[in-house]
Amino acid sequence: MCALKISKRKRPEREDKPLKERLKIAGKVLDDPTLMVLVGFLNGKVIKSVDYPISSGKEAVVFRATTPKGEFIAVKVFKFETSAFRHMSEYIEGDPRFRHVKRQRRPLIREWASKEFANLRKAFEAGVPCPEPMRLKQNVVLMEFIGEGGRPYALLNEVVLSEPEQIFRGLMADVKKLYSIGLVHGDLSPYNIMLRVRDGREQPVIIDWGQGVLLEHPRAKEFLERDVRTVCEFFKKQGVECDEQTELQRILKQ
Repeated sequence: MCALKISKRKRPEREDKPLKERLKIAGKVLDDPTLMVLVGFLNGKVIKSVDYPISSGKEAVVFRATTPKGEFIAVKVFKFETSAFRHMSEYIEGDPRFRHVKRQRRPLIREWASKEFANLRKAFEAGVPCPEPMRLKQNVVLMEFIGEGGRPYALLNEVVLSEPEQIFRGLMADVKKLYSIGLVHGDLSPYNIMLRVRDGREQPVIIDWGQGVLLEHPRAKEFLERDVRTVCEFFKKQGVECDEQTELQRILKQ
């Protein structure tokens, strides 16, 4: 199926090269405090190795890691030196969970990682398809690896959908479920949705939860409307008939 298309990100030729050499790939992301967090996970036998980066954005770099049992997990490292620093404040300010966050860069980035972890846990416990959160420490989040054979599944914008109507309806159901538990993703787009295959069917998996806000946030409805509009615009191009206002009313009707 199309969802089995693997992301174009390349794996290094040797996955067993020394940790120090592997980590050079991430450049400034892995400063001394972040390295100490990763060393702590290594020494604590939470992970056996940090393999290589599988995605990189303004806010974070995600690595594949291997556990002592030989299983793969994802390690998301939020960058202390990020160009998205100012952008983050609009999602944190107004969230009752983070009323006392300092505006300095490093405390804010740590809270952003905490926010991602809290949102993931809330969504996962509600049954929304997303990576299962595992550990949080400082600016590092360990979570379920969404992929097959050690490679991540493709993002929604990277594949040709075999059943776009089904995927769209699944996503709208997920957004409605999130709303019912008082959460809005806040940045839902084809770049934040992976396509997993379960029981022979494609299933959207929502990733990147740092922007997620509770309904108490003063801009929650605005973010919800934007999420629905962005998803509708994408699926209209896939031939799905959808109206954002109709979909929004379905979500708001509990």
